[in-house]
Amino acid sequence: MNYHPTIRQLTYLLALEKIRNFSRAAERCHVTQSTLSASIQDLEANLGMPLVERGRRFMGLTRAGMEVAARGRQILALADDIVSYAASRKSPLSGELRLGAIPTIGPFLLPRAVSSLGAAYPELKLLLREAQTLELLTLLSGGELDAVLMAFPYAVSGLNVKILGNDPLRLLVPAADPFAKRNHIRAEELIGKELLLLEDGHCLRDHALEVCQMQGISRSADYEGTSLLTLALMVEMGRGYTLVPDLAIKSGLIRGLEVRAVPIGCEDEGREIGLVWRKSSPREEEFNSLANGIKKALLGQTESMARAS
Repeated sequence: MNYHPTIRQLTYLLALEKIRNFSRAAERCHVTQSTLSASIQDLEANLGMPLVERGRRFMGLTRAGMEVAARGRQILALADDIVSYAASRKSPLSGELRLGAIPTIGPFLLPRAVSSLGAAYPELKLLLREAQTLELLTLLSGGELDAVLMAFPYAVSGLNVKILGNDPLRLLVPAADPFAKRNHIRAEELIGKELLLLEDGHCLRDHALEVCQMQGISRSADYEGTSLLTLALMVEMGRGYTLVPDLAIKSGLIRGLEVRAVPIGCEDEGREIGLVWRKSSPREEEFNSLANGIKKALLGQTESMARAS
């Protein structure tokens, strides 16, 4: 019979990859150092190659070890999916579900979504993680997240995608600016103006540049924001203009600030909000239900703001 690594051995290897220390990795896995070390040695012996570099000052994985760890992450993700699938067959959308969201969506949509999902699925426990898109997708592929709420367009592979709705971008201008009196602004009118953007890594930065992809629009070299609120405050100070999602505005981002949000370009130009999960997951029916619940929260937020205005 061919040798197969055990789930436990792969778990230990991934702990070593992350922590790079035998004793701390053993603590993380709730075993003794000797147990973890012996398990890794057994894995190496059966595979016939060294997986771990051992030394006084440095401990890391060999190139072969990193390849095995990468495949191990996929195996553990599938194992988690099996357990989650079994639980879902007993009661859909129950137990823990690890959901990631990007910073330009999470704070503005998740509070309402969590509330409505909790009412519809009282046995569901959402564990939320906020980070930039690339980090979230890495965690998703490694099985550390079950689904990710993100913005499109964005190139993804090996994932199921369900688009929840459009989220147009609006130009944020100081309240005293001539643009503040306008009902609509053409992108070419920003030629010669300075545009404030989020720092690299935020997909909204790319979406904003796509809307204003014209020569003559200056990107601020002096400042890059870490959050939409910071950008809004910089606009209020007269440091330039910025583009913010309609979702954030409807969630009260600029409430109390001396700024105005004006439509720019095409009416629905901007981004789409979508939910993604691994194609290998057997929980597609559950994630479709999750997506529909979040979509209702998104539409409900739009409708409530329309009534308020």
